[in-house]
Amino acid sequence: MVNVIVFDLYGVIARIQSEDARQRIADLSGVPGERFWEAYWACRQAYDEGQDGAAYWATVAGALGTRFADVPALIEADLDSWCVVDSAMVEVVHELADQGHRLGLLSNIVPELVPLWESRHGDWLGRFASLTYSCRIGVAKPGRRAYEICAEQMGVRPGDVLFFDDREANVVAAREAGMVAEVFESPQQVLTLCATVRPRQGFAGGS
Repeated sequence: MVNVIVFDLYGVIARIQSEDARQRIADLSGVPGERFWEAYWACRQAYDEGQDGAAYWATVAGALGTRFADVPALIEADLDSWCVVDSAMVEVVHELADQGHRLGLLSNIVPELVPLWESRHGDWLGRFASLTYSCRIGVAKPGRRAYEICAEQMGVRPGDVLFFDDREANVVAAREAGMVAEVFESPQQVLTLCATVRPRQGFAGGS
């Protein structure tokens, strides 16, 4: 039975943006359709790795060849869109912690969101032995170093970790770093795998 379990945040424990939230952000931008979202995501990695919000939105505006009328409103709407939890997965976190599992979090997350999550959800975030945020380590998934730093902060080898993420590319990268990794499907899947999967004992990973 695996003992060290690391979760992605968004798409696993937290909800991804709702359609209503996405529409609100797009409306505030004044840029219609997929053109806005292409720029939003194309510029996102630097934000995940520690860039501040004003600089991020300036980069997005530059990519679109425009100027946003109300950047503070865009920042607020964007942050709000990433602050919804999945209560069923929060229950899983508590259950696994109560069973004695050592839990970690590895999330691509922008700097302004960290204090919001920690102030609003400290009760269950406190069940984690380590919280590894891309904006604080300067590297985002699927960069290999993100997984290595996460394991280091947990005090284990990558091969000792069972990792869950909703994105296939992040799961593949975790496996390449030496972790046992699965694409997240449901709370029940997590509980089942945590009770049956064995870690890759002795796998030291690589640099």
